[in-house]
Amino acid sequence: MSTTYTMRMQEGQKKLISEYAKMQGVSMADLMISSTLDVIEDALDLRDWKAAKEEFDAHPVTYSNDEIMREFGLR
Repeated sequence: MSTTYTMRMQEGQKKLISEYAKMQGVSMADLMISSTLDVIEDALDLRDWKAAKEEFDAHPVTYSNDEIMREFGLR
């Protein structure tokens, strides 16, 4: 199911976005949706990286590639 969303922007912003969308061969709506989703994905990736970094900093255990391969019976 799709929905309609209306937003206000300055004419110069609309022109810039519209021209860029044309250069990319997509509609303004598709450009704005994909750009927004990319920003959200980047923010979630950064959040997950920070959580993993905190966990590693609290318990800094590392394994070599050979140790991992042996652990999973690949060597």
